[in-house]
Amino acid sequence: MDIRKLIGIRIAELRKSAGFTQEQLAGKMEISSKYLSSIERGKENPTLNTFINISEALNIDLGEIFSSIQIEDPLKRKSMIQTLIKNADPEQLKLAFQVLSLLVHK
Repeated sequence: MDIRKLIGIRIAELRKSAGFTQEQLAGKMEISSKYLSSIERGKENPTLNTFINISEALNIDLGEIFSSIQIEDPLKRKSMIQTLIKNADPEQLKLAFQVLSLLVHK
């Protein structure tokens, strides 16, 4: 299954667990419910800021969005990380570095 679909499914699970409809969560995030629906269906490629907004709106740690996502192929995992880094803006790179540093230095 496509990683975007897996992440979307996870976001929908977290949203439902928090008791929000798509419209309610989208309103809290100040995005359209159509955009949130597209994220949950794996049709969008959300930015790091969008993931942060989702986690804040749901009052969860950012890592919970990705906690059940498994990519078995190490080369594919590395490639996906490289693609995310390549497309990140300076602020996103700063945050990604901080997150990765915490994970690697545990």
